Amino acid sequence: MTAPSPAQAQAQVASTVTTGVMVILTAKAGVTRDQVMAVMPDEIRQTVQLYLNGKIREWYSRSDGRGVVLLLDAKDASEAHAIMEGLPLSKLDLMDHEYIGVGPLLPLRLLVARP
Repeated sequence: MTAPSPAQAQAQVASTVTTGVMVILTAKAGVTRDQVMAVMPDEIRQTVQLYLNGKIREWYSRSDGRGVVLLLDAKDASEAHAIMEGLPLSKLDLMDHEYIGVGPLLPLRLLVARP
């Protein structure tokens, strides 16, 4: 198997493989901490189940205290959205979600390309 040429590697940049989706959750404007906390026991149970089922790879609290960041095992944002819409905070429309597809670090292709 030969490594791609620099031109091939750059061409592959346009066709990036999505290997996961980062989801950034923040409380919607006007939603109180009490509203969110009332749902948290059920939200946590269901989120843990998603983790145990391999749908959530990593999860973090935002350092500003305004939400969480999840890395989902999903092929695109629509699959990630389908996963998230089943959770209680989403069902109650308490959170905003930002979906960002992620994949292998593109410059690494240049390292394996042969001149």
